[in-house]
Amino acid sequence: MIGIDTVASGGLTALELEELCALALSSAAISEGHVAITFVDEDRIRELNRDHRQIDEPTDVLSFGVDEDGISAGPRELGDIVICPPCTEDVRAAVVHGALHLTGMDHETDNGEMLALQSELMRWID
Repeated sequence: MIGIDTVASGGLTALELEELCALALSSAAISEGHVAITFVDEDRIRELNRDHRQIDEPTDVLSFGVDEDGISAGPRELGDIVICPPCTEDVRAAVVHGALHLTGMDHETDNGEMLALQSELMRWID
């Protein structure tokens, strides 16, 4: 079971957030763990983007993995997803995108696999 903690909701219910994360995580055979999702404004996402990626501009979603090796003493802490609703067209897609990053996928280094999978998953929920 995927556990979700949220700050605000981005217009989605906790159950919707959990289902979106579970769908994305299951694509990497991850069925258990904990994810924190936080919704922030443009100033905060810009600050995080600058501090962690050295890009001084707002973005739609950032992910911060925790137990990336899958080894933990207790329930797996998958990581944090931070979303800026004013910077995204679809909060649901941002949740899926962030969760895919927590599986280890990276659209900046793969050959389009992550974004293709994201598109496929979004077709399943539309």
